[in-house]
Amino acid sequence: MTLFSTFGLFVTLSLLIALIFALIAIMPWLRAPRLQSKPIDNQLLDINVAVFRERLAELQTDKDSGTINNSHYQNQKLELERQLLDAQREVTPMVTPGIKSRLILMVWVPVLAALAYLMVGDRTPVFDLWTSEDKVGQVADDLLTAKIDKPPVWAIENGQQLISAMQTNVYRHADDPDRWMRLSELFLSLEATDSAIEALSRAYRLSPDNEEIATTYAQISFFANKGQLDASSRRVLQGVLAKNPQHEGAQMLMAMGEARGSNFAQAQGWIKRLQGSIVAKPGDHTKALASLDELSNYVSTQEKQALEGIDVTVKINANLLPLVKADDVLFVAIRDVKGGPPFAAKRLPISIIKQGEASIRLSNLDAMMPDRTLNSARSDKTQLAVVARISHSGNAIAESGDLSGNPIMISVEQTQVNVEINQQIP
Repeated sequence: MTLFSTFGLFVTLSLLIALIFALIAIMPWLRAPRLQSKPIDNQLLDINVAVFRERLAELQTDKDSGTINNSHYQNQKLELERQLLDAQREVTPMVTPGIKSRLILMVWVPVLAALAYLMVGDRTPVFDLWTSEDKVGQVADDLLTAKIDKPPVWAIENGQQLISAMQTNVYRHADDPDRWMRLSELFLSLEATDSAIEALSRAYRLSPDNEEIATTYAQISFFANKGQLDASSRRVLQGVLAKNPQHEGAQMLMAMGEARGSNFAQAQGWIKRLQGSIVAKPGDHTKALASLDELSNYVSTQEKQALEGIDVTVKINANLLPLVKADDVLFVAIRDVKGGPPFAAKRLPISIIKQGEASIRLSNLDAMMPDRTLNSARSDKTQLAVVARISHSGNAIAESGDLSGNPIMISVEQTQVNVEINQQIP
């Protein structure tokens, strides 16, 4: 492009900008007499408030359904409130400009634009930046729409920009469950499990009938919860199996979850159901069936070890029941009276307590170290004590305000014990 043509283009653009700004300046002038008596609506603030309320409602729904805990809910709520406050600070009331301001604007816009053109000789970096952002944005869109499976090397080298572009893309297409699903895959690759679960939760709400999204959501939640099948994961899997009773992935997760929860009969039932589903399909399934046999034997071994444990009945003193919160955590452990790590311990949601009481079995399955088990303590004739505590923070270390009971001494042959939580830690 020649210098003349470039300058001509610049002049044209400058005149156009001047015209636009002139209209901006004149229109409020013409409308001012009619608007003086009534306030000007702040549309941007209204939009921000509406978005804030929508996202807050979604967070509340996730908390009520058990998708996220109270701590995560409070953190996300605080972040939303901070964002809204920042938006409020940026919004200023629109004031009708005076005639001098309009004239200055109309005159100086093209003058300043001309000066900028003369002073800035090389605009290549700006255009390069725009081009780079467009390329990264396209890669992000291709990844989120499954047009490509992995980004090019140059995009990976600028990983933070790619992540930001993918997040922006997803929020612009917030009603697309597939984009949320693929965003969760990105978070998983970065080992950001909480963010992945949140993205999967959003995808599942948008498309609850999508089996792939549902089972992936349940699977990631299951492993993130250290193999525990929580209420949310169980509900999702039950929904999948209600529509597709032969879904092998959902059946396997149910079997593993029940085994981990010491519900051995239920686990064996799911294993047999899964075996029947596989046998009914044509083809050679020798390896799959052999793996299920191994799982069944493992569950049987776990059940045998559990039978050698101790049944602990935890009761909460009636006077302390008003102090128990929905997000509290119950810790139960068997330890040496002389101290040291527990021989067996469990961390349980407070919901396990019904009408102020819960029955819990502790065994070798609950050992914190492979060589420090309940059987080893019994073999060594170790003097044992059972302790129970309700934590408000979920911390394994006792804190002020937690509810606890006195340690109960037990013999090595004892198989049942009652513990009462009857005091508050000062």
